[in-house]
Amino acid sequence: MLSNLSRLGLRGVRSRPPIRQMSSYLQDMGSADHGFQSDRIDKVADPEKRAFTYFLLGGGRFLYASTARLLLVKFVSSMSASADVLAMASAEFELDAIDEGTTVTVKWRGKPIFIKNRTDDEIADAASVDLSTLRDNEADSARVQKEKWLVILGICTHLGCVPISGAGDYGGWFCPCHGSHYDVSGRIRKGPAPLNMEVPPYKFVEENKILIG
Repeated sequence: MLSNLSRLGLRGVRSRPPIRQMSSYLQDMGSADHGFQSDRIDKVADPEKRAFTYFLLGGGRFLYASTARLLLVKFVSSMSASADVLAMASAEFELDAIDEGTTVTVKWRGKPIFIKNRTDDEIADAASVDLSTLRDNEADSARVQKEKWLVILGICTHLGCVPISGAGDYGGWFCPCHGSHYDVSGRIRKGPAPLNMEVPPYKFVEENKILIG
């Protein structure tokens, strides 16, 4: 009986078609691996659908770029100075009321500005200084636009104090905090200050009117 079963089993195995024949048979019947192949190829290769996809992608990127640009412009504009700040950035000052040999102090951007109407002797004295003796070498002519008028930032270059006008060993300014002496051109001549007093940006808009800033 066992031999009969063996012969039947062997006969059953022998009756199965070979693997290659089975593959061909499944392909003819339509296998699961290839059931949607035609649909996938058609959807991807369809020129109209592909163009529509590209249009959506391009449109989305354009919207993203436009939104980013708008946000950047708003951010930069928010950082710009307001109208009142711009108004404070420059200021006009009349010089007619300043007598010869005197100094007035005005305020610009919250800082003191010294405007001095120099005498002929003061102009000659400032021009005669040997530049090699100066700590911060700068000619008087480079610090003024008109010899008569000196416009400087009234802050000591040592620690930011406000010097006293018409004082010191050189007739210009004296800072009592640590003993810095400046001449009538605002140049440091003695004491711990390392630099001359700064000349702010300014211009003459009229014969006796200046615009600072």
